[in-house]
Amino acid sequence: MRLRRILDRLTIYLPLILFALLALGSWWLVRSIPELQPQRIDKQLRQAPDYRLERFTVKSFDASGRMMRQVNGQSATHFPAEQELHIRSVLIFAENELGTRVQAQAPKGVSNEPMQTVILSGGVLAVRAADAQGPHLTLKAEAVTAWLDQERLTSQVPVEIVRGADVLTGQTMDFDTRSGLYTLDGRVKSVLAPTKRQP
Repeated sequence: MRLRRILDRLTIYLPLILFALLALGSWWLVRSIPELQPQRIDKQLRQAPDYRLERFTVKSFDASGRMMRQVNGQSATHFPAEQELHIRSVLIFAENELGTRVQAQAPKGVSNEPMQTVILSGGVLAVRAADAQGPHLTLKAEAVTAWLDQERLTSQVPVEIVRGADVLTGQTMDFDTRSGLYTLDGRVKSVLAPTKRQP
């Protein structure tokens, strides 16, 4: 009689015991199986480019409809993982609300979307047109970073700046294209043309 009562009680709790065993078995199975290969494949696929452009032009406008920037390229490849656009034969034209115009070109460019930068390399030529803020200015360097929102050009490699008849060189540079002011650091050299005296 006592044995029967024990069996009756066990049959009441039997479903709970079975569910607990199934849950423990599922947990053990998930912990025991290694990472599945498709996840690694997905990570590799995200590194691949998602689109390409050929002979393209991208323009940016302000709220009034005035064109602020134009980027041209022979070809470009977009990498979504880094949010970068790798451009071949890049040409950038920018003009601010004061009318300051800057044009830069290089064989290679890497545009970073979150940073709003374009890294130009392979022999960079940048020209700032003469205006009320300063004279015509030409900049040459092997690599230059264009900070689009800040209207700045920076370089961590030697640069040459030709301003009117003056020639300046430096090992690093920070150039505010809006004001026309620039800072050269490292070994700086300059050749300044004599100013003409007024009679």
